[in-house]
Amino acid sequence: EVQLVESGGGLVQAGGSLRLSCAVAGISFDDYAIGWFRQAPGKEREGVSIISKRDGSTYYKDSVKGRFTISSDNAKNAVYLQMNSLKPEDTAVYYCAAERVYGSTWYDRRPPDYRTMDYWGKGTLVTVSS
Repeated sequence: EVQLVESGGGLVQAGGSLRLSCAVAGISFDDYAIGWFRQAPGKEREGVSIISKRDGSTYYKDSVKGRFTISSDNAKNAVYLQMNSLKPEDTAVYYCAAERVYGSTWYDRRPPDYRTMDYWGKGTLVTVSS
């Protein structure tokens, strides 16, 4: 059974940091790109960052570049999102998602599409106060 379980969300002041974790079970990092989406109230779900071990590519949404860092730990079956210099506009529910990949993902030059993700976690709420 595939499971993606997020943790690490919470309330933080602007300028603060949080590290989100996604515990992954039932899939291989070699076969799946795994990343983070977020959805704020009244807004569409958007891709924040994704990493693909298959071709070594990573993607960051422009507004988080230089502030967020995605990483993965095969031994712990986990993917992390280190979020620094948080802003109120980062407030959202953050979801971990996985996409089966078969070749080049081009995630170094294009955003992930929530419609092509195969598995989702239930989300963790991040609230950034001003």
